[in-house]
Amino acid sequence: MGFREQIAPVRRIVGIILAVLLIGGVAAAVVAGRDTGEGTATKTVRGVIGSEKAEFFDDPDVVKALAAKGYTVTTDTSGSWDMEQLTLTGYDFSFPSSKAPADTLRAKSKVTGAPQRPFYSPLVVVAHRGAAEVLAANGLAQLNGRAGGTLKMEAYLAAARADRTWQQLKGAEKHQELSGTLFITSTDPVASNSGALYLAAASYVADGGKVAGDKAAVDRTAPLLRKLTQVQGAQQSGSDAPFRDFISGVGNPLVLVYESQVASQLLAKQDLGDLVLLYPDSTVSSDHTVVPLSENGRAVGELLATDPELRKLAVRHGFRPQGAAAEFTAATAAHKDRINQTLTGVRQAPVPTSEVLHEMARRARS
Repeated sequence: MGFREQIAPVRRIVGIILAVLLIGGVAAAVVAGRDTGEGTATKTVRGVIGSEKAEFFDDPDVVKALAAKGYTVTTDTSGSWDMEQLTLTGYDFSFPSSKAPADTLRAKSKVTGAPQRPFYSPLVVVAHRGAAEVLAANGLAQLNGRAGGTLKMEAYLAAARADRTWQQLKGAEKHQELSGTLFITSTDPVASNSGALYLAAASYVADGGKVAGDKAAVDRTAPLLRKLTQVQGAQQSGSDAPFRDFISGVGNPLVLVYESQVASQLLAKQDLGDLVLLYPDSTVSSDHTVVPLSENGRAVGELLATDPELRKLAVRHGFRPQGAAAEFTAATAAHKDRINQTLTGVRQAPVPTSEVLHEMARRARS
């Protein structure tokens, strides 16, 4: 056998050995990456979420934190109540903005096990300073300094019943932008969680501090709820657009939003101009609730609730993590002129069942 004939098998053997070593090295690197959280995510999880959480899930740091745990999360946005009409096939979780639509989705999807509520956010009203000062001068609000305060719900609802206009309020003549009927812009209660919860809070106050539990209770407040809704004309199906309109200086001078939307802008050091944050003295907190539709969806919900990094990122986006008041208080310490960190003087209105909320929304729009 010649020299060339002898070396060919040797080369083949060496090549096989190198290939084995290379494969082993790649496998070791993958395992090491998983162990350290630096590897690529291995499971793609799809969810449908309320629009107010879109920036959270799009945050590169949130993407990285989830990937470190082995998940790539893709999301579509929808009004929380609109989720009921969606075909949820192909989704691993739905993430509406409160318990009521979540309960309906759980029943529809035959989900078992306790719901997961990683964080929450109270409903608030944003106002330009001129509007807030006029409200305060007429007994409809109380200001704490120049950037924060409380909306007096009973007084506001009395003004709404009487169809009061801005021009009827003393001091409004100094602000050309304050004209027409006094009202708060909210989202479509048939489609959107925040709009439905606004009706729940208004109904609770208007009915003497009683949570609506039946048709008779809805009947008592339906005329007022219809007035609060129909004065607005066309309504958005999500809370993101009305807030962005307000920040850009267009639209109504009073807008109902989630506290998280304001807090996230402040924590990102955005200039909010003359925005005044008014906490209704009777409001509703929106418990963002994960409805898992698969085991992967359940795992992501648990991570959002328990992982320290994801909880910290939730605070950065303005949300209050469940059971962690200190985290939110510390993060917003520089903005306590606007943010009511402990919700002092704010009463939490109970939320009716999803069936009652649906009936409220239907009557308000009819």
